[in-house]
Amino acid sequence: VQLQASGGGLVQAGGSLRLSCAAFGRIFSIDVPGWYRQAPGKERELVAVITSGGSINYSDSVKGRFTISRDNGKKTVYLQMNNLKPEDTAVYYCHANLGAYNDYGGPQIYDYWGQGTLVTVSS
Repeated sequence: VQLQASGGGLVQAGGSLRLSCAAFGRIFSIDVPGWYRQAPGKERELVAVITSGGSINYSDSVKGRFTISRDNGKKTVYLQMNNLKPEDTAVYYCHANLGAYNDYGGPQIYDYWGQGTLVTVSS
């Protein structure tokens, strides 16, 4: 069971990137998927999350610019980032509560973080 984040890179201010977070393994559910970021010298912060009730929360700093979405068939969560700013520079992490079958075939909930993908926005 793992979450694999991708899509980061270097972009100029005003540009766009789309991050992907794919879940692998014997997974039967993906709950409360979200994106977080950590800039150098700062604590990790919430960027966007889809709650268990299906509503979406964004940090104030990204509202109107970023969009979180999910494709259940592909077991993937996306973060579309538009109008990027230099202050968006950070390592972006995806997180989710993954329901998966363990080695004994029993259902289990895993609190999982992806490995992080670096987004650098130049001015």
